[in-house]
Amino acid sequence: MDQRVFWVFASAVCLLSLTVHSSSGQTYPLTDEGGLGRVFDGIGGLSGGGATSRLLVNYAEPYRSQILDYLFKPNFGASLHILKVEIGGDAQTTDGTEPSHMHYENDENFFRGYEWWLMKEAKKRNPNITLIALPWAFPGWVGRGKNWPYDFPDVTAAYVVNWVIGAKKYHDLDIQYIGIWNERSFNSKYIKVLRNMLDSVGLTDVGIVAADGDWSVAKSLIADPHLNDSVQVIGAHYPGTTTVPEALTTKKKLWSSEDYSTFNDDVGGGCWARILNQNYVNGQMTATISWNLVASYYQELPFGRDGLMTAQEPWSGNYVVESPIWITAHSTQFTQPGWTYLQTVGHFAQGGSYVALTDGNGNLTVVIETMTHDHSICIRPPLPPFNVTSQNATFQLKGSFASIKELQVWRSHFDLKAKKHSLFEKLPPVKLVGGSFTLNLAEDEVYTLTTIRTGQKGSFPEPPPSARFPKAYKDNFDTRNPPFSEAPNFADQTGVFEYYINLTDPGPHAFTLRQVVTERPITWATDADQTVTVIGDYQWQNMMVTCDVFMENVQSGGVFVAARVDKGGQSVRSAKGVFFWVFADGSYKVTNDLAGQSVLAEGQSGTRPFDWHNLSLSVKGQSASGMLDGRQLWNVTGVSSPKNGWAAIGTHSFELAQFDNFNVLAE
Repeated sequence: MDQRVFWVFASAVCLLSLTVHSSSGQTYPLTDEGGLGRVFDGIGGLSGGGATSRLLVNYAEPYRSQILDYLFKPNFGASLHILKVEIGGDAQTTDGTEPSHMHYENDENFFRGYEWWLMKEAKKRNPNITLIALPWAFPGWVGRGKNWPYDFPDVTAAYVVNWVIGAKKYHDLDIQYIGIWNERSFNSKYIKVLRNMLDSVGLTDVGIVAADGDWSVAKSLIADPHLNDSVQVIGAHYPGTTTVPEALTTKKKLWSSEDYSTFNDDVGGGCWARILNQNYVNGQMTATISWNLVASYYQELPFGRDGLMTAQEPWSGNYVVESPIWITAHSTQFTQPGWTYLQTVGHFAQGGSYVALTDGNGNLTVVIETMTHDHSICIRPPLPPFNVTSQNATFQLKGSFASIKELQVWRSHFDLKAKKHSLFEKLPPVKLVGGSFTLNLAEDEVYTLTTIRTGQKGSFPEPPPSARFPKAYKDNFDTRNPPFSEAPNFADQTGVFEYYINLTDPGPHAFTLRQVVTERPITWATDADQTVTVIGDYQWQNMMVTCDVFMENVQSGGVFVAARVDKGGQSVRSAKGVFFWVFADGSYKVTNDLAGQSVLAEGQSGTRPFDWHNLSLSVKGQSASGMLDGRQLWNVTGVSSPKNGWAAIGTHSFELAQFDNFNVLAE
């Protein structure tokens, strides 16, 4: 029996002891004799950028808490050290919009959205979790008429600081870091203003991550001492495990503040394993944050299933604990922020990498990955060619680690040919002789060897089976104290649709869903000119969508119901479908697109603002028809595309409008 077979099966016979030194292979020292490396800041997940946790909040218990445990509970699953969230800006930021705490300049509400709830749930499980926030977008008023947030840095800084203060005042949440929006360029004046404003209100402990985009800020930090003093962390997005000399020269913390963004199959797990190690080995980055935390948005939106796990069916309760959860556990369950990397980390002679960290009190954790190129490709950036082959690796512990006699062993192995994977399995401890042990490393493996004994592969009973969105669905929005500001399962794509209580109308429409964004936001993605929220099953073809609508814009108001909406997220501007519009001027229109350019029918409807109207849209095969207030208004044929898509409601522009008694019936 060769050494590798012995490794896998020895637990059935005796404790594993790898003390035989191979005659081939390399020896790798693990020591603190020459000093230590950088301080480890943690591994995390990102909720936002945009609306990536949208469906999570709609899960019933116990499934919602189980998902949260897999993400945040220490010594259970991913056991994340960091949670980064979006400061909602009312704008499309990848897969949807998240509501701002200030829709308008004189408006404040710190209970909109679900990020407050998510941060509190994370803190319940891990009181020491690091909380980071970043605005991807801003309400339009912040720019004073410009699609740029930094021409008035005092306004933008006050908006962000207000959010940080509200987090503490209303939710007892201490935000440790604020990121600087940097999709086009960072603004040094704004960074200084933000730093001064944070300090002036006593938030001196809140660090700034700049530019939360790329490494270009490093040169400016070197040239500008005031700017350098304002920034605590240089954050890069998708750095490809490498940094630049200028970033290292600053001696700042270096983070991969957004990374991964890859389909969470086994190749995605391999991507995550490789970059978690090599972000430090190659780039000296001491934190890596996954976009996104949990794939909890409709899968047909951009970057479907790009989370550490999948939870996109609140209607069924089904969720999937994907391989990145257990890859994360290899590091997070056996290290903590504040541990320190050894200087003796690096690459293996025949491919792969290893890192080692210590808590300074005698504990040691070593994480090894041997992911091959084709089994560890991330979505970005392009991955240069490299080779990994099976190899023997001998580790020699020296310095304060020389007296360690035994290490706990956890192993994951991706067998992509046989589709038989072993994820985060505890193996018998390895015994060290003379401070040394040897491993036979195969391709596509992850090992953790550690003095820490508290690791656990947590589990719950299997969740309910996967199921399609219900074909009959309705919501009258009659919720007096909604737990969240958004109605269940509606995924806002442009605009923000919130529960609304009409205090002047005690009648049947006292509780409605209202579109509240009245000005185009400042955003790096492209909002549509129309607001829209989608719901349902993307595979739906034949359906009837019914909703009561109420226009509040006298001059140019308009609302719609829609079927077969085929796009959302960053592509929402080009969405096709069947859209039934009515307008405040008494007209109607039927279009094949959200932009309203491909007209199928139009005419007079008699609709007017500040009156409730009932719209009903029926689509079957290539035929579509619409009813207004119980009478048929139009009928068209030849609707050949799109073949399928979501149901939707929305408005003609950024305008106030209300919706009630939504109903969809699909075949």
